[in-house]
Amino acid sequence: MCNKICVLLAAYNGAEYIREQLDSILSQNSVEIDIYISLDLSTDSSIDIINSYINDNSNIYLLEYGCRYGSAGQNFFRLLMDVDFSKYDYISFSDQDDIWLSNKLSHAIEVIKSNNVDAVSSNVLAFWKDGREKLIKKDNPQVEYDYVFESSGPGCSFVLSKDLSVAIQRSLIDNKSIVNRLWLHDWYCYSFSRSNKYKWCIDSEALMLYRQHENNEVGANNGFLSIFNRLKTVLSGDAFKKVLIQADFIELTNKPIILLKENTFFSLIKLAMMANKCRRSKIDKIAFFIMISILAVKRLFNEK
Repeated sequence: MCNKICVLLAAYNGAEYIREQLDSILSQNSVEIDIYISLDLSTDSSIDIINSYINDNSNIYLLEYGCRYGSAGQNFFRLLMDVDFSKYDYISFSDQDDIWLSNKLSHAIEVIKSNNVDAVSSNVLAFWKDGREKLIKKDNPQVEYDYVFESSGPGCSFVLSKDLSVAIQRSLIDNKSIVNRLWLHDWYCYSFSRSNKYKWCIDSEALMLYRQHENNEVGANNGFLSIFNRLKTVLSGDAFKKVLIQADFIELTNKPIILLKENTFFSLIKLAMMANKCRRSKIDKIAFFIMISILAVKRLFNEK
């Protein structure tokens, strides 16, 4: 029997690309799929395109339409809270503008089973309108506290077991009144999973084309420009505000969170020295050390 997968697709003004995305999901091999779509209030023809697919496919469902969620993350949180996972073996996320290779989901399930884990994410192949392509590598070895500060990759590469998905759903519903404080659904799912001792594998196989354009809310995130932008975000305090909000939501009390909450020169220096335990890639470890050290010096001058 084929594994039954629930695909959660968050959309907003996606008329230009959503057909390619839906066609690639419907073309997945060796799995049985239902697609649940949450469409943020849009100004293009997205609703008409989605309804045409629903008319032609009995396994596509549109959640009640008409609300404004304001971000992809909040739209996905809506899907995570409102869809019934009871009849599915696995749950997957989908953006509105990517292209999945036909074995994306079947391969992910093989990885979950062969590694005896609860979830899998993977590298992805970013592509641009001008024909450029770039492998976005996310499969660096997981470290003790990486989940506090980063996701395991784009949410569109995630496949989660039903047990894990139900646990995530319960955590969100139990705190529904403050879900709007959270930022990214993929980072939340990874952080919740690791902090609650679920097993997660980051696979090296890139089986989806990850579209890059000016409207990406969070894109390929590579290169010196992205590091510079992250530095500005860290120095503004916004980055760690997001970290602490999510940590409080999940009730994290580990060492990095304690040091961040102390927010003194010495606590931040201690955190900088933990860079190897807080980020996965070498360049991110270096960037983390530099950014936290700068923040510590800034804090020192503020304390005087």
